[in-house]
Amino acid sequence: MPANSEWDLVIIGGGATGLGTALDAVTRGLKTLLVEQSDFAKGTSSRSTKLVHGGVRYLAQGDIGLVRRALKERGLLQLNANHLVHKEEFIIPCYSWFSLLKYLIGLTLYDWLAGKYSFGKSKLYSKDETLALMPGIKSKGLKGSIRYFDGKFDDARLAINIAQTAIEKGAILCNYTKVTNLIKNDQGEVTGVEILDTLTGKQATATGKVIINATGVFVDDILKMNDPQTKKLVRPSQGVHVVLNKDFLNTNAALMIPKTSDGRVLFAVPWHEYLLVGTTDTPLNEHDLEPRALKEEVEFILDTASEYFNKAPQQRDILSVFSGLRPLAAPTNSDQNNTKEISRDHKLIVSSKGLITITGGKWTTYRSMAEETVDLAISHAQLKATDCITSNLPIHGCHAFKSDHYLDIYGSDRSEIEKLLNQYPEYNKPLHPDFPDTEIQVLWAVKQEMAKTVEDVLSRRLRILFIDALAAKQMAPKVAAILASELQHNQAWAIEQVDSFNKLADGYLYAPQKIELAG
Repeated sequence: MPANSEWDLVIIGGGATGLGTALDAVTRGLKTLLVEQSDFAKGTSSRSTKLVHGGVRYLAQGDIGLVRRALKERGLLQLNANHLVHKEEFIIPCYSWFSLLKYLIGLTLYDWLAGKYSFGKSKLYSKDETLALMPGIKSKGLKGSIRYFDGKFDDARLAINIAQTAIEKGAILCNYTKVTNLIKNDQGEVTGVEILDTLTGKQATATGKVIINATGVFVDDILKMNDPQTKKLVRPSQGVHVVLNKDFLNTNAALMIPKTSDGRVLFAVPWHEYLLVGTTDTPLNEHDLEPRALKEEVEFILDTASEYFNKAPQQRDILSVFSGLRPLAAPTNSDQNNTKEISRDHKLIVSSKGLITITGGKWTTYRSMAEETVDLAISHAQLKATDCITSNLPIHGCHAFKSDHYLDIYGSDRSEIEKLLNQYPEYNKPLHPDFPDTEIQVLWAVKQEMAKTVEDVLSRRLRILFIDALAAKQMAPKVAAILASELQHNQAWAIEQVDSFNKLADGYLYAPQKIELAG
């Protein structure tokens, strides 16, 4: 990126919304820059429940419009990123005849709302059929189950592939580039940003006809740069997930618990040969790039799972625990702790002349949110642009393999990685005995996926930290050595990287933390 440059759009934030906006903008012919203070998808966008879905919970709340839009976007995502988005069978176990009837009717409506983008019809299973499909489920009192289909994906991998697609179309995307201030003209209009390269310490400015604030739970930090007196736009809500061995349910189907003791929905989803269980919904007063799970959140997940699993999971069974903060639109009612009253839909606001803020929403609808954001930017600044084309635009890597190879998640890049391995056969070594991943994937992440640190590789390019934190710590020295060699860092840098990553990974090994709750 030039030290001082001019753009049509400058997008702040490298999560799902920012990346989607960059892709939408550049494919309409707009000169586009995106800056992210850390790594792409470092925050909320790598910490989801890994579902591409319409939202059964939102259907129960009567938000038909949101569900319909999300189901359409689910279908488009499956078409445009078929190497990462897959149809998943979900089972709702029912312990009363009324529940069987209620969920069958509700999910039949869910299927109908999907229209031509349907993933399959819902079906009623008997008790015996349910136990055959999901042998780890409790059988006492079980009447049967409802089967329905939704989507499953790898969130951070999709973020990287969207970034690659935007770059291929001509956008400039910079990770580890922090906005330190907004630039204004004499009329008080926002005309650019001051930025800091956090790896080198270099500073620069970038001017833009429109600045897009797509920073998730950090949107208020940017808004305060514009107006220190501005009211908070978002309320962080923490979602916690724990990862267990897959044998707790011993199935390829996902479990959906539609109503827990406090009214939340809980999922147990097979993911990368392990079992992801979550999520919670806890309002907080603070936001952080590395939020930590509350003791009561982990206990809630384990206790709820124990009500449905034959084998009750214990704290010692947790391989990794991670937290994400949802940027929910702040509530206006008197009950500030009721996250059920906080909108799950997105908000799009002209915060000031030249500054547009997009917040809220969900991963599934990132594309349509981006389209709306760019539409507003075009009309706001009278930009010359073509129509949106992203509904039919394949994402980088889009190519579905029918094999069960560990490199299939890279889609069309699988063959490129195999070519790289032929060039560097010495990298055909496993990173850990419990995982199929090899050193060549680390080299690929550095050369082709903008990975700069051990955390980038093990957290978001390979996902090991989110699956087994101890295994990730054991891989760290090998990863650091490859990074140091490729990026021309010395041994001291590699040692510091391992030390820094180990401290980070310790937070993913279950250890209760005290965090100030909202109140």
